[in-house]
Amino acid sequence: MHISDGVLSVPVAVVTTVAAGALIAYSLKGIKEEDIPKISLMTGAFFALSLIHIPIGPTSIHLMLGGLMGLILGRRAPIAFFIGLLLHLILFQHGGLTTLGVNTLLMAIPALCAAKIYTLMKTNFVLLKGCVVGGFNVAMTVLLLILVLFISDTRYWDGFFSVINILIAGHVPLLVIEALVTGFAVKFLFSVRPNIFDKSITG
Repeated sequence: MHISDGVLSVPVAVVTTVAAGALIAYSLKGIKEEDIPKISLMTGAFFALSLIHIPIGPTSIHLMLGGLMGLILGRRAPIAFFIGLLLHLILFQHGGLTTLGVNTLLMAIPALCAAKIYTLMKTNFVLLKGCVVGGFNVAMTVLLLILVLFISDTRYWDGFFSVINILIAGHVPLLVIEALVTGFAVKFLFSVRPNIFDKSITG
C-alpha cells in the first residue's frame, strides 16, 4: 500500500504510526544473524515488484507478496515491509512520511495472519494452501484499508464511483493474480528448499 500524505486524519495517522513502531520493535526482538539474508532477499523482492503499481485515488494497486513474506519471514515480515516502503518513499516519493506507519501495518498484519492461516490448513496440497494464503492476504489488506479510510473520512464511501468502491473493484483481479503467484511460488520453494520457510510454518 502507498497511501499518500494528507489522506488520513491526524489521530489515525498518529495511532497507526505508534502501532507500527510497536510491531517493528516486536519483530526486531531476538533477531538472529541467520534472519538477515532472508529479510534482505524478501525486502528486495517486495521493493522491486511493488514499484509496478497503478495509482487509484489516495493509494495504489500492486503485487504485495504478503502471504509469501509471512511464510518465509514469520514475525520478521514487518521489518521487510517497513524497509521496502521507506525506500519507496525516499527514492521515488511513493506513499508518505505521515502514512508510513499505516502503510506498514496494512502490509504486515495480513502477512502475519496469512502465515497463521497456512499452519491451520490440514491439506497437504501445497499449491492450494499457497493460493489461499495469497488471496487471503489481499482480501484482508483491502478490508483494513477500507476501515482506515472510513475512519478517516466517510466521504470515501460517497457515490457509486466512490474511492472505496473503485479500490474494491481494482483489487479483485489482483486477488486472483496474487493467489496464483503465491501458490506457485510456495509450491516451487517447498519442493526445492522447504527449510526457507519460517520454522513456525515447517515445524
